[in-house]
Amino acid sequence: MDMHMMVSRPEQWVKPMAAAGANQYTFHLEATTNPGNLIKEIRESGMKVCVKRGNNQFCLRPQNVGLAIKPGTTVEELAPWAGQIDMALVMTVEPGFGGQKFMEDMMPKVSWLRSQFPSLDIEVDGGVGPDSIHRCAEAGANMIVSGSAVVSSDDPRSVIALLKNVVIEAIQKRSLDR
Repeated sequence: MDMHMMVSRPEQWVKPMAAAGANQYTFHLEATTNPGNLIKEIRESGMKVCVKRGNNQFCLRPQNVGLAIKPGTTVEELAPWAGQIDMALVMTVEPGFGGQKFMEDMMPKVSWLRSQFPSLDIEVDGGVGPDSIHRCAEAGANMIVSGSAVVSSDDPRSVIALLKNVVIEAIQKRSLDR
């Protein structure tokens, strides 16, 4: 469970979210004055992905720090932290409410991150649906958030399948292109 924290002072929520069972904590670069300390605090919080199989529990590699940027923040401002995070989130709308129009002019940020940090998970959030997913996947996003496009659909299952398949196909194509 990724906690996308669009809050001021995100430092105050790390321990409560870890205690509640969060696996990943994504904060906005713009919301903190010391990203390095917050990244360290999240890493030390004990968040990890664990799966129970019968009587055994397996914990997967911790993937617990996400760093988000709003449309007005340059990708270069995120770059110094890319080696310390597990996921970069490029907002493709102004944060705050659902149903906004996808901002295609954010895709160069995704492309730049993918070219500079090929193994980094890159997520897009905002206005992502059947009409915009191809641009996100082609730019290099391998994780997506889609709210309104799914919940307002007559067939959410098919929308989810389409979004997933487009991203998987783009990942496979990038692997073949290497």
